[in-house]
Amino acid sequence: MYDGKKSTAYSIFYNAVDIVEKKINESGLDTWKKALNNVMPAVEVKSRRVGGANFQVPTEVRPERKIALGMKWLISYARRRGEKTMMEKLAGEIISASKGEGAAVKKKEDTHKMAEANKAFSHFRF
Repeated sequence: MYDGKKSTAYSIFYNAVDIVEKKINESGLDTWKKALNNVMPAVEVKSRRVGGANFQVPTEVRPERKIALGMKWLISYARRRGEKTMMEKLAGEIISASKGEGAAVKKKEDTHKMAEANKAFSHFRF
């Protein structure tokens, strides 16, 4: 949503869900929930300063933040897609995320890889 345009955001989302229904012949909201589940991260890294050095400490993500990050990533990567309208972009990103592919899913996998690589610093959690 830009500049508080809530009704515009609603119409974009629901039109994108309708486009998803037409393209894959399944329930659009179920596909969206599946896509969101595929995009939500379980762990993330947070920067923590210990003894003059910064460490990327892996932490679990709270359930509310999981949903917020998932939606944020879906929207931001939908904006970067090549389709003409935002409805088509969002529909394309939802379809690819529900299949387990696409840029938003890659972002989740990269976040998990980073947390896995830095799990040696997990004892710095607070």
